[in-house]
Amino acid sequence: MNIIGISSFFHDSAACLVRDGVIVSAAQEERFTRIKHDSSFPKEALRSCLQSGGITVNEVDHFVFFEKPFIKFERILETYLSITPAGYKSFAKAIPIWVGEKLFQKNLILQNIREVSASDFDESKLLFSEHHLSHAASAFYPSPFQEACILTVDGVGEWTTASASVGRDNQIEILQEIHFPHSLGLLYSAFTYYLGFKVNSGEYKVMGLAPYGAPKYTSLILDNLIDVKDDGSFRLDMKYFDYCGGLTMTSPLFNDLFEHPNRTPEQELTQFHMDVASSLQVVTEEIMLKLTRSLYKQTKVRNLCLAGGVALNCVANGKIYQDGQFENIWVQPAAGDAGGALGAALYAHFGYLGSQRQVQNVGKDTMRGSYLGINYTQDNIEKSLDNIGGLFRTEKNCDAYIEEISDALVKGLAVGWFQGGMEFGPRALGGRSIIASPLEKDMQKKLNLKVKYRESFRPFAPAILAEDVSEWFEYEDDSPYMLMVANLKDEHQIKMSESEQKLFGIDKLNIPRSKVPAITHVDYSARLQTVDGEYNEIFYKLLKSFKIKTGCPILVNTSFNVRGEPIVCTPEQAFNCFMGTELDVLAIGQSILYKDEQDPKLKKSYKDEFALD
Repeated sequence: MNIIGISSFFHDSAACLVRDGVIVSAAQEERFTRIKHDSSFPKEALRSCLQSGGITVNEVDHFVFFEKPFIKFERILETYLSITPAGYKSFAKAIPIWVGEKLFQKNLILQNIREVSASDFDESKLLFSEHHLSHAASAFYPSPFQEACILTVDGVGEWTTASASVGRDNQIEILQEIHFPHSLGLLYSAFTYYLGFKVNSGEYKVMGLAPYGAPKYTSLILDNLIDVKDDGSFRLDMKYFDYCGGLTMTSPLFNDLFEHPNRTPEQELTQFHMDVASSLQVVTEEIMLKLTRSLYKQTKVRNLCLAGGVALNCVANGKIYQDGQFENIWVQPAAGDAGGALGAALYAHFGYLGSQRQVQNVGKDTMRGSYLGINYTQDNIEKSLDNIGGLFRTEKNCDAYIEEISDALVKGLAVGWFQGGMEFGPRALGGRSIIASPLEKDMQKKLNLKVKYRESFRPFAPAILAEDVSEWFEYEDDSPYMLMVANLKDEHQIKMSESEQKLFGIDKLNIPRSKVPAITHVDYSARLQTVDGEYNEIFYKLLKSFKIKTGCPILVNTSFNVRGEPIVCTPEQAFNCFMGTELDVLAIGQSILYKDEQDPKLKKSYKDEFALD
């Protein structure tokens, strides 16, 4: 039984192939089109999944779209009618698109499938899931639990903005929902807009900015913008927001409340902006804690699964972990809309078709490390490098290869790391990564400004040997998908002096805070990726080699791209990014390239290649 899941037409389009309940392949369209958060029908991702599965479209038993377009259209129409005539301008822009294209998405989906297959696809094979059911399915079915609570929180699906469910065996029972316009995800996006970042793209910047500030405006938010009940349910005061029918996320009253205008992307970040980000983060954590505590109180089930865009808020996830209500927590690595494709396919198999589900490997999920994308052979890689004109050497002895790359890392060189299958989801996990030593005090600044071309305040994540995580961080479980934040243990911290503690915001950035300064945020936290070697043995071996040479089982791990660029997909893209930034080494397959050995004519002007994110 081959089932293809599809998510598209909003942001982060993706395709996934599930065969007999097993995830075969999954990929986001942006990796192929090079358009960040690409919303178009995922033709290239679909082709990639079919190729990985060795099948044609006609061998697919079901295609499943991740939501129901007619119900979504109903919500949009009802929303506009309820605020008429206030939302006329937005209505006039949106309705022609919906009537001309999105309202008839079934036909559009069928048309795109037929273009991929060049055949007359049987439309009876096309099914539709629901947005938050797809999120819930993506969280529960791949999880290592036979029974679990499921919490999904995002901007909005059809009507739902948050859902609480219980998954047992092959069934998901939805217990409660919160409906539009009341949305924690849209609240976070409204502040993202207010702080001058892109909506549906810059929310993680707000999360990264928060530790530089103080939560001075928490009460202002809770007293005016959102009413939160003890069980975590909430309602927004919509007079402060404009996303229902306007062309912006916030209304003029929002600016009046904070006594500051919207920040523009070019404006300097001030202490005010950092304090607002900090306050929003505290409110988000409080709501998520109330929701999860209420869900446990209601069900007494000790396992928790999370999905939806808000589940990418790894700081809030860390607080839920520390709260201790649940014995085990599992977060879908593609928690946003891309993961909806995976959830739709899995729900069709287990929920709709009623196939049996049994957790085979207790404690292990079925995401295979999330390395579910395209994998290039060594022959493919060498042909690509030859065609480009790259000067490389291939080291067929794996141990010698590892030794050479770990030596480069010890010397403080920045390495582009391209190995195995491409990751599914927004995080690079050692498949398409930029890696470096965390021991270098200037490494964060170097990577941000000279490699990633992005804001200096952005933190980097540590990849750490799974067996060593509890010795370095206040965390004792697996975190393979970089979706948990934990504090560095006291013995590894460098306490700030009295004068340093008085510094505010970005002034704290250059103060060494630990023995591993490149991965330590200003509040001594870090976004963890634990590596155990089961699905990425070569990355595990590299970490082991680095530990033997330095005593440190940690490497900086950030995505292999520059600001505004999707993570690299092909060997050619990896080489171009290598040549367009100040990366020192490219380790791709079994091949090694050094920047100073390359033809200078191949250097790319990469800094302005992609639109700012």
